[in-house]
Amino acid sequence: MVWALFISAVLGYLIGSVNTSIVLSKLKKNDIRKHGSGNAGATNTLRVMGKTAAAFVLLGDALKAVVSILLAWLVAYLFRQGPDIVAYCKYIAALTTVLGHNFPVFFGFRGGKGILTSVAVMFMLDWRIALIVLFVGVMLIVLTRYVSLGSLAGCALYPLFALAFYSSEPLLYKKMQIVLALLLGLLGIWRHKSNIKKLLAGTESKIGEKAKQ
Repeated sequence: MVWALFISAVLGYLIGSVNTSIVLSKLKKNDIRKHGSGNAGATNTLRVMGKTAAAFVLLGDALKAVVSILLAWLVAYLFRQGPDIVAYCKYIAALTTVLGHNFPVFFGFRGGKGILTSVAVMFMLDWRIALIVLFVGVMLIVLTRYVSLGSLAGCALYPLFALAFYSSEPLLYKKMQIVLALLLGLLGIWRHKSNIKKLLAGTESKIGEKAKQ
């Protein structure tokens, strides 16, 4: 059991640490973290490198979660673990993948904010919650053109919907889903602390605008 959990956690973190936006910018002999908002994510990639690069980042950030969770399931299967440990492996891989994206070992622990990867994690673990959170987040972005506002709303709603959907589930799965949702939600909000200040000050950049200093 311990080895299955450990391997799932390590694989998740290492896969998460492959930050797509940083890799793309490095291929162009540059560093996305030195331009625009300084964030290694899809929004800043769109602002600095254009739509094609941003699309690759969207795909890469989402695929990290898919691959990590599938590998965690495979690891648990190879170690012949029961369904409870399989679930633990998947959830711990989900968490460490987002941590890897935010704090990538390959890039000085300076990564993105983990929102796209977190959304992919939601879809892998419960597509119902993912669709609701994604819908609300996207609608806020469309209406306000603030990507950060939609992201923050998603971070706040994820734990609430996890609690609502899993209140009648067995204790083990309820705890895992709610704890993961709470951790990812708090992490996402914390990573957006500078955006929160800018939103309150009215200096946050809208999608399509250059980053404001």
